Amino acid sequence: MAVVETLARPDLAAHRRAVTADFPAVTRELTDVIGKKLTAYVGGAKDVRSVDRWIAGNLPYRDAEDRIRFAYRVASSLNSREHRNVVQAWLTGLNPELNDRSPIRMMREGVLEEVGPQILGAARAFLAGA
Repeated sequence: MAVVETLARPDLAAHRRAVTADFPAVTRELTDVIGKKLTAYVGGAKDVRSVDRWIAGNLPYRDAEDRIRFAYRVASSLNSREHRNVVQAWLTGLNPELNDRSPIRMMREGVLEEVGPQILGAARAFLAGA
C-alpha cells in the first residue's frame, strides 16, 4: 500500500519509515539531518558516543528509542521540503506555535504523548506556510 503525502499530513512517509526501519538506520538517518550532538541531546545521551553505539546496533536505554524515532519523524518530514540547516534551526529555535518553546527541548524533556501532537502540529503549520 503506497503512502500518500498530503499538505495536511506531510509527515506520513516519515512516520512510516520511523516505525518500520530498524533503530540503527533511523538513528543514522537522523544524524545525517541534525547531526550527532542534537541526536544525542534528544535521546537523552550525555555525549555522541552513545549515538555511535546506537548506530552500531547497541540498544538504547530508557525511552531514548521513542524520542529518536519521533525526532526522526519530525526532522525527516521537514527535511523533505527544507534544507538541513533550516531543520536544525526549526528544532532548536523558539517556536511561536509552541508558546515560544524549543521543539527539541520539548522532545527531550516532555512526555511524548503530550508534546508530540503539539510538535507535529507546529511542523505541519511550518510546512504549510513554506
